[in-house]
Amino acid sequence: MTETQGSSGTVLILGATGGIGGAVARGLHLRGWTVRALNRDAAKASRNVSAFEWMQGDAMNATDVMAAADGASVIVHAVNPPGYRNWSKLVLPMLDNTIAAAKAVGARIVLPGTIYNFGPDVFPVLNEDAPQNPRTEKGAIRKEMEARLKAASKAGVHVIILRAGDFFGPSAANNWFSQGLVKLGRPLTAISYPGKKGTAHQWAYLPDVAETMIRLIERAESLPPFAAYHMRGFFDDDGTKMIAAIRRAVGKPDLKVKRFPWWLVTLASPFVPLFKELKEMRYLWREPLEMQNDRLIATLGEEPQTAVDDAVVATLAPLGCLPWDCGRPLTTAPGRLGLSS
Repeated sequence: MTETQGSSGTVLILGATGGIGGAVARGLHLRGWTVRALNRDAAKASRNVSAFEWMQGDAMNATDVMAAADGASVIVHAVNPPGYRNWSKLVLPMLDNTIAAAKAVGARIVLPGTIYNFGPDVFPVLNEDAPQNPRTEKGAIRKEMEARLKAASKAGVHVIILRAGDFFGPSAANNWFSQGLVKLGRPLTAISYPGKKGTAHQWAYLPDVAETMIRLIERAESLPPFAAYHMRGFFDDDGTKMIAAIRRAVGKPDLKVKRFPWWLVTLASPFVPLFKELKEMRYLWREPLEMQNDRLIATLGEEPQTAVDDAVVATLAPLGCLPWDCGRPLTTAPGRLGLSS
């Protein structure tokens, strides 16, 4: 490893046009890092963000990733196949490309993790070392991703994984908040909530996730070869706190709450692959979950945390859901419900 605690260097971001990848890239650039980004249309990407060093290439091509990683001390793996097509078939080969490149150049891999690789057998209080018994195909793939990274760490590739709950925030596509709880581009007349009152749920504000990842990168030299952490994020301890925050954001204390149409998901799941996956993930809304962040606090001293009211306003504004933003164009295209990787 070539970086030292608190230093800057060259970081390769795979997924720099995405939510978490873009946020980490911008944050590291502001801290003095040289940010290199691999993109299938580097010319277009550079017109949108000129501060990064864009390289033409595809994360699914091992040669492209290897060339982009040359001279990098950190690789942030926050990339998915275009449009999430063939995710289950492509995501592991993409990670293998990153591992091979990191091993060749001596770079550290940083991965934004999820809770999908855990099943309800280890709920309600989840710590980093809990057994991984996933309920879904996506969870099984996530488990395998971490297993490959752990094996790589034993072969000399240092790894940081930061797991968090359901993302929300500006530019956080493919999430329950913007494709489940609210309807985009119109004044909110109701909230559609997938869980039930009394069931705890974990949320993570994307800018806070990015800031936490950056602080871990800054302390990388003091971390173990395989370092996995949990964020507490916004812990809705009874399933009503996020609803209340949305109501405050739009100034409607009596905003109606409707049940998410799980009946439709169940009915259509034999015929619609997306609905089948959502049905499999329902346990995350039926079982209480609380993520412990003791290890993160011991490492960083604190967890970056934006006040939930500020975070919800910042999330709703670009979606066109606030009274003074109604009708404004969306800054990000809506993704597929609940399918953030």
